[in-house]
Amino acid sequence: MQEKKWLVYLAVIFAMVFWALSFVWVKEVYTVYGPLTTVLFRLVIASLLLMAFAFLTGKMVKIERKDLTAFILLSLFEPFLYFMGESYGLLYVSSTVGAIIVATIPLFSPIAASRFHGEKQSARTFVGIMISFLGVSVVVFDNSFNLTASPLGIALEFLAVASAIGYIVVLKNLAVKYNPSAIITYQNLFGIIYFLPLWLIFEYKDFTSIPFNFPAFAGILKLSVFASCIAFILYAHSVKRLGINSVNIFINIIPVFTAIFAWYILDEPLTLRKFVGIIIVISGLLLAQVKLRKATERIVAIQQDAGR
Repeated sequence: MQEKKWLVYLAVIFAMVFWALSFVWVKEVYTVYGPLTTVLFRLVIASLLLMAFAFLTGKMVKIERKDLTAFILLSLFEPFLYFMGESYGLLYVSSTVGAIIVATIPLFSPIAASRFHGEKQSARTFVGIMISFLGVSVVVFDNSFNLTASPLGIALEFLAVASAIGYIVVLKNLAVKYNPSAIITYQNLFGIIYFLPLWLIFEYKDFTSIPFNFPAFAGILKLSVFASCIAFILYAHSVKRLGINSVNIFINIIPVFTAIFAWYILDEPLTLRKFVGIIIVISGLLLAQVKLRKATERIVAIQQDAGR
């Protein structure tokens, strides 16, 4: 029994590693392909794999006609607006900065539930937000309060955060009727519809005019297989065995893994300032997540699965 529990912990750690690596893999793909190409092919491959998984496990269900509008809106927030913010943001900021900003999403999820669904939140959540923003500020500002990262990149990454909040609001009712596998599969399929016209207009010619680059396309495959599929399966399995609160604690180490991988793979500077900022952000996240209300747990879990 003890050995099985260690295997579950190993599974959740690997899920965090894959999600941390996704910020690095995106940078590798960007050496050849643009953001729209990266996201579109990532969604297509991930959708095919998740559909196969859902059908094999019997978790694929049909969308009811009355829920179609909700799914369309859900997909607008995520993956479309979320990946537009995160993917284009990573053109201008480092992998570590992007990971730190995106890591604040779990803080705002309970606030969205409170604002739009009347679920009360404690002062602990708001204190955690302030502490985490302090940590982000340590990373993106220097001692003279000048930005060390691109303002546009920071704004785009926070667009991803805001999109995740909108996603949470719409997800509330759908999460009661549909399982996570079905929701994520359908939102990816709708996301492909959103991204395809933009890709045809802005990146199709560039994609077809350059020779096929296997190392860069391998990055897309890694994003699809490991970050969007295997990590999700490992995470869902861990939540089932350990519970959402226990697993969510591990999510806080994603920026740390990202900083290490970006230093080792991309030669991004690994400074003391970055680690101080990461520690402050994680402290705020832990403070806010110590006692998440049960009513928001399933929503947060599905949102985090889909944001990676």
